[in-house]
Amino acid sequence: MNGIRKYGFTLMLLLGLLLLTRFNQKVGWQAVELTWSSIQNMLFLLLPILVLVGLLDQWVHKERLMKYMGQKGGQKGILICLLLGGIAAGPLYVAFPIALLLLEKGASIRYIVFFLGVWTTAKLPVVIYEWTSFGLTFTLLHIGFGLLFYYWLGILFEKMYSPHQILSKNKA
Repeated sequence: MNGIRKYGFTLMLLLGLLLLTRFNQKVGWQAVELTWSSIQNMLFLLLPILVLVGLLDQWVHKERLMKYMGQKGGQKGILICLLLGGIAAGPLYVAFPIALLLLEKGASIRYIVFFLGVWTTAKLPVVIYEWTSFGLTFTLLHIGFGLLFYYWLGILFEKMYSPHQILSKNKA
């Protein structure tokens, strides 16, 4: 019963896909092919990231991470988040295992939220695309306001949640 509750949404989507295929085979098989392609793309990106997260878990000591990205990380924590998120490649779901590792190692929620915000707003491919498509002014405004927003959102989340709350929900 717990498995049905845990995977209920996935099972409903699978049932919908089966019903679609039953009533319209052409569209149903196109949906199956698209779903399979998406799963392959996700696994292609996610598996190397999980290996990297495992290596980072072994290589980066908790004390060092807490020194730079803990409660008193200051400007060094911001710079580390800018570097990690700025050189990122891939969709946002790739960043979540890294964010979880940082949280488990003692990074402040403020820096976790800021890291995820940098990943979505200011990673290098996005910056280059925006600059060439929309110009320097738009790019600087978008990134500047985005980074300020994510930093202040991180401070707000830090006041609302404790790392233990987030980690315990992840384990459940």
